Amino acid sequence: MEAPPSSYSLSPASQSSITFYDFLDKMRNPASLDLVRAIKSFIVSFSFYTANPENDGKRVQEFFSTMEATIIEHPLWAGATNEEVDCAMEGLEKYVMTKLFSRTFTASPEDVKIDREIFEKIQLLQTFLRPEHLDIPKFLQNEASWLLAEKELQKINAFKAPREKLLCIMSCCRVINNLLLNASISENHALGGADDFLPVLIYVTIKANPPQLHSNLKFIQLYRRQAKLVSEAAYYFTNLVSAKSFIIDLNAKSLSMDEIEFEQSMQSARLANNKSQVEPSSISYGMTDLGAETGPGTSTSMDDVETNMNGTLHYPYMEAEAGELTVKDVERLLSLYKDVVTKYTSLCSAVRRISESGMVPSHPIFRGTSAFSSQVEGQPEGTDVSVDVKEEEQSRKQICK
Repeated sequence: MEAPPSSYSLSPASQSSITFYDFLDKMRNPASLDLVRAIKSFIVSFSFYTANPENDGKRVQEFFSTMEATIIEHPLWAGATNEEVDCAMEGLEKYVMTKLFSRTFTASPEDVKIDREIFEKIQLLQTFLRPEHLDIPKFLQNEASWLLAEKELQKINAFKAPREKLLCIMSCCRVINNLLLNASISENHALGGADDFLPVLIYVTIKANPPQLHSNLKFIQLYRRQAKLVSEAAYYFTNLVSAKSFIIDLNAKSLSMDEIEFEQSMQSARLANNKSQVEPSSISYGMTDLGAETGPGTSTSMDDVETNMNGTLHYPYMEAEAGELTVKDVERLLSLYKDVVTKYTSLCSAVRRISESGMVPSHPIFRGTSAFSSQVEGQPEGTDVSVDVKEEEQSRKQICK
């Protein structure tokens, strides 16, 4: 692929709002009533069709084409230049797609699934992937400066209009392209076009891990006016699509990395990711908080309670750190968690029956300061949730609703 062409130009994001508000001002003119009716009718008609991204995309593109021809012939744009008509179409695109965003973005369960898979895979790759794994020459490596490109790409979900999402991609790619150009000049090295650009874009994408990458690209492809997906915009967009495809299929053969080392790195990343999701402190709360007669941290399974030589009970994981847990420990903790939830559910049913019968226990059920009991009562963590009889009655009713 050749170096990015420069004939295509997009206005800055700040000017996008100006264009949009100019369009809205035109639509407030009484002479635009026919246009307003056509736009609103099209938006309402979308609810009559079953969601189908490809069909929806074709329907939107046909509407834009029809409206462009109508605007050119409309009295409000009599004698307008091509640029003025284009600005009107940019405003129309933003208005329509903002209104239809909830219907057209991540429209299918498959899109949601792909987004999640890409995001989770990138999370693993972030832990060990380095520029040299993508054969990025040392003189082109500039991770500190690439942060700006990453931030531009991460903005993509802040917008609902296809053009503005595309501008995020273009800003990211322009930053990369300028950095590569400066590096090549200082090193007196001729850039290899996409051979140098694409690996850096892949690395930046992995470091940024932009949310819903697949859905954003699909949204732009389907709903950005096709006449505008050309030249520089098309070049950068196509490169990011290629980067996404590369990441989806990425394996040891894709990288300058030994296959065993790659698999070990991925496995280590998975384990680290799993451990980070386990919070022993949220599982090691006391059963006294649930009205049980046993001590803090007691499991409903006696296999999980160890008796010390002096006859006192010891509860596993109470002193454990997250990094010390193994996969087997996670399975055991899950079992403990299920036991506690079962106990709590039973207790809640019992409290409901007591409340309905009008009976009030002579002592509070919920005591302690654990994270779990604080969450149940809606109190700040670390707050003593011991209550008197009257307050407790209200608490039980709230919990068991």
